[in-house]
Amino acid sequence: MKKIFPVIIILITLSLIGIIYIQVNWVRTMFENKQEQLLQKLEYAMNDVGSELIEQKALSSSLRNFKFKPGETFHPSEQILMELLKPSTIAQKFTVSEIGDKIQKAFNNRGLKDTKFEFGVSSDINFITYELQSKNFLKEVEDTVHNLREVYLLQEASGTTFNNLTPAETLMVIVPNYKNIALKEMRLMIVGAIFFTLIIITAFYLTIRTLLQQKKISEIKNDFINNMTHEFKTPLATISLAVDALRNEKVSQDKQKSNYFSSIIKEENKRMNKQVETILQAALLDRNEMQLNLYPVHVHEIIKDVADNFKLQLEDKHGKADLQLNASNDFLLVDEVHFTNLVSNLIDNAVKYSKDQLNIKITTHSTNKNFVLRIEDNGIGMNKETQRRIFEKFYRAHTGNVHNVKGFGLGLSYVRTVVDAHHGKIKVESTIGKGTAFTLEFPFRNDHELLQNNKQLSP
Repeated sequence: MKKIFPVIIILITLSLIGIIYIQVNWVRTMFENKQEQLLQKLEYAMNDVGSELIEQKALSSSLRNFKFKPGETFHPSEQILMELLKPSTIAQKFTVSEIGDKIQKAFNNRGLKDTKFEFGVSSDINFITYELQSKNFLKEVEDTVHNLREVYLLQEASGTTFNNLTPAETLMVIVPNYKNIALKEMRLMIVGAIFFTLIIITAFYLTIRTLLQQKKISEIKNDFINNMTHEFKTPLATISLAVDALRNEKVSQDKQKSNYFSSIIKEENKRMNKQVETILQAALLDRNEMQLNLYPVHVHEIIKDVADNFKLQLEDKHGKADLQLNASNDFLLVDEVHFTNLVSNLIDNAVKYSKDQLNIKITTHSTNKNFVLRIEDNGIGMNKETQRRIFEKFYRAHTGNVHNVKGFGLGLSYVRTVVDAHHGKIKVESTIGKGTAFTLEFPFRNDHELLQNNKQLSP
C-alpha cells in the first residue's frame, strides 16, 4: 500500500492535468474558430453592402438633374457630356442613416443581428478624411487591438461605362470588442467545460481524500493492534510469572508470599478488564449508544476524589495538584460515572505527557449560565496539528523522547463525547514545552428540574 499509493496519486494528478490541458486547448481552438467565423460573416455582409452601393451609385447621374429651358437647343461637348454623365459619389447619393440601415440589413441576413458596428466612407486612400461617418467611428477606428475592421473598395469593375469617372471610395466597417462577441457565442460551451472540469476535479479530490483516509485508518488500525498487544502482553506476562511463583513449594507454603502473588494476579486481571472495558466503551461510542444516568451532584466532590486518586502518580513525578474550586454553584445534573471518568482522563493525560516537577492546576468558576472547569498543566505541550486531532479516536500525540506513554488513544475522544452528551463545550490551549490547558463549560439545568431530582434522591 505504501509503495502503490504515491503511484496512484501521480497517475491521478497527471490524468487531471492532461484533461484540463485538453479542455483549455479545445476552448482556445473554439475561440479562434468563432473569430474566424465572425470575420467571414463580416466579409460576406460587406460584400452585400458594397455591391448594392456600387449598383445604386451607377444608376445615379448628374444628367438627371440637368434642366433644359423650353425651346432651348443644347449641344454639349464631349467633355461636358462626360461630366454630366458622371455618377454621384456615395456621400452625395446617401445619408449616414441610409448606409447604416443597409449595413444593418446585411448583418441581419448574415447572422450578425445583434452585432454593434461603426462605419465611415472615405475617398482618401490613406483614410485621413471621411466623407461620411457614424457617431462613434473616429473613436473606435483608433483601437486596432480590440476592434475588428473590414474595408471594401466602392468602385465599378474595370471596363464598365462609368469606371474611373468618380474618385475611388472606400467603405470601412468596424466591429468593436469582437473578441467579446466570440466569447458571448461560446458562453454555454465555456460554462459546460468549466462545470464538467470541476466535476472531474471534485471526483479526483474525493478519490485522493478517500485513499488518504483509508491509509490513515490502516495506520490507526496497526497502531491500535500494536498498543493492544502491548497492553495485554504485559499483564499476561506478569500473571504467568506470578502463577509460576505460586507453584513453587516454598512460596505455596509461605502464606504471606502466596497472598502477595495472588494480589498481583488480581490487580493485573483488573487492569486487563479495564482495557477490555475501554475497547467496549469505544465500540458503544461508535454506535452513539452512550446512556446517561443523570441526577444532581456537587461536582467539586467528584473533582476532589479524582485528584486524591492520583496522589501516588503525582508523587512519582515529583509533582502536585493545586485545586482552586471557586465556583459559587457546583450543583450540576450529570452522569456521575461518566463525569468522574472525564476528569480522570484529563488528569491522567496530564500525568502521561509530562516530565518531573509536574504541576496540575484545577480551577472552577461559575457564570449565570455555565459551570466552568479548567485543568492546566506544565507538561510537554502540543503543536497546532496535535491540538486539531487530539479528540480523534485512536489518535496519539507524538511525544518526542517520551516513550513510556501507554493507552489506545481513546481517552480524549471519550472526554469529547461525554462533554457533548452533557451539552457542554471543550477547548484546548497548548504551547510546546510550556504545558496544556483544557477548559470545559457545562450549562446549568432548570432549577426546578434540579430540585425535583434532589427531592427524589433524598431519603
